Amino acid sequence: MTQAQYQVTGMTCGHCEASVRSEVTKIDGVQEVQVSAASGVLTVTSATEIADEIVLAAVDEAGYSAVRA
Repeated sequence: MTQAQYQVTGMTCGHCEASVRSEVTKIDGVQEVQVSAASGVLTVTSATEIADEIVLAAVDEAGYSAVRA
């Protein structure tokens, strides 16, 4: 199991968190997604390592931008 953290910008509320969570959860291999609008931190737990580009594209699809923390 691997974990990766990302800093997401632009999230301000629970709806923002839900949008990011929904998109990232669609990625094959993702087991758990934790996201906090207050801290801007997204934590992705997966069975195997997932390329950052895939996670960043999912965050972008949700309407936000992120970088690997």
